[in-house]
Amino acid sequence: MLTLEELRAEVESGAIDTVVVAFTDMQGRLMGKRLHAEFFMDEMDAGHGVEGCNYLLALEMEMEPVPGYALASWEQGYGDFDVRPDMMTLRKIPWLEATALVLGDVYFHDGSPVAPSPRQVLKAQLDRAAALGLTPMMGSELEFYLLRESFEEAHAKEYSGLTPSVPYILDYHILATTYDEAFLRQIRNGMHAAGMRVETSKGEAWPGQQEINFRFADALTMADNHVIYKNGAKEIAFLNGCSITFMAKPFQDWIGNSCHIHSSLWRDGTPCFATDETLFSRWLAGQIACFKELAIFLAPTINSYKRFAAGSWAPTTLAWGNDNRTCGFRVVGHGAARRAETRIPGGDANPYLAFAAVIAAGLYGIEHELELPPGLSGNAYESDADRFPSTMGAAIAALEGGTMARGVFGDQVVDHYLNYARTEQGLYDAFVTDWERKRYYERG
Repeated sequence: MLTLEELRAEVESGAIDTVVVAFTDMQGRLMGKRLHAEFFMDEMDAGHGVEGCNYLLALEMEMEPVPGYALASWEQGYGDFDVRPDMMTLRKIPWLEATALVLGDVYFHDGSPVAPSPRQVLKAQLDRAAALGLTPMMGSELEFYLLRESFEEAHAKEYSGLTPSVPYILDYHILATTYDEAFLRQIRNGMHAAGMRVETSKGEAWPGQQEINFRFADALTMADNHVIYKNGAKEIAFLNGCSITFMAKPFQDWIGNSCHIHSSLWRDGTPCFATDETLFSRWLAGQIACFKELAIFLAPTINSYKRFAAGSWAPTTLAWGNDNRTCGFRVVGHGAARRAETRIPGGDANPYLAFAAVIAAGLYGIEHELELPPGLSGNAYESDADRFPSTMGAAIAALEGGTMARGVFGDQVVDHYLNYARTEQGLYDAFVTDWERKRYYERG
């Protein structure tokens, strides 16, 4: 990590000549600008932010402007907002020459925060936790597929017939992961040099599937690290002439990419769940009670829901169990390490929104003194436990019909992400209709 004065010295010596200023869009992608480092220093000294078009928080995946957002529209002229760098996130990016990166928060020109921006959504929930004297700690475990094709080659093949880096399942397999070690080592060492505490890498449950894990941290730091890692891993793949995807379900016959989220609460620098059983129970009970309504913040795309299938390592229920990987919630760890792991989000989750959902639900359980239902032993896939939504349509209906999300996020945030989800559903419906029409004419 870098302080502003350390960056100034690096700029004056010529060691850094480029500063990336970025924030995440709704899809969790880094958006922003590259600034010449001397200009960046001048702007920071003058107290200026970096301007960006407000349509960046009103786009679908293919970067097309979408109607229905109060934040930005053609009628409003798609003006700018300010990205204000958070200097606590400033760091070198070792895989890019002479480059530093800083993440920022998005504000309107009058100084008010853009409430639906993902980092602001998370910070609002952290403020709620702080008011109770609590600090949420998070760890996110991202899985991805490493593919032999470059991004350009994968695009040319229309993402069909892609080649996993290893042709057989490599879960925990040392020899198989050795085949990819030159690449994985670059990611581990690159992220470590970028200020993250790297723990492990391992093969996962399908050919070419990998996982790299990082030390848990406070929720905001973990979300920042998550998006920098995800973006950086793709950049490193590009530099190596291969590609990776964090897509929740790249192909129907492949195991999905998960983003397991571990959560705990700390008070005054001390983990709570080792001694406060009531707090732990209410935290977990809130998530079980609210996740159906908050589904689109955890599973944000049509593809997200294709991952939820019995026997697939992705959960289908809202059951919890002790060290039970068939459940939506797995309780793990002992003493100070005790925590709740939600196995519901996939690799496509925006960590700011997913963490915000976890925290909002957990705090709801604490504030309303919810009782934790009995834990499940055995196979949750075959149980009668309540189900997580299996389609985007069901997730939209749950949010539309609920009141909890509006109470904790506010109408502005809920309406913004409902519009996002309805757009996703509408685009999918149009695609399916077009596909079916083509099939009809092909059949004659």
